[in-house]
Amino acid sequence: MEVKMFEKLVEIICNYVEVEPEQVKPESRFMEDLGFTSFDFMSMLGEIEDEFEVEIDETQAANIRTVQEAVGYLEQLTA
Repeated sequence: MEVKMFEKLVEIICNYVEVEPEQVKPESRFMEDLGFTSFDFMSMLGEIEDEFEVEIDETQAANIRTVQEAVGYLEQLTA
């Protein structure tokens, strides 16, 4: 389950920033490593909500720094 979630997230990430899928690692940080702006990040969260049919809490989303943290949070929401 986690690998599939990670792969889907990587696909979405690549829609927002100029990175190759293989450059996105679990420990990649959205802002520092992948070049996200706050606007990109919030836009991506909207797409993730649609894709996974979840409701993301913006306060908790603000604490998500890495791809792995995002996967963990999504797994909690979809469990």
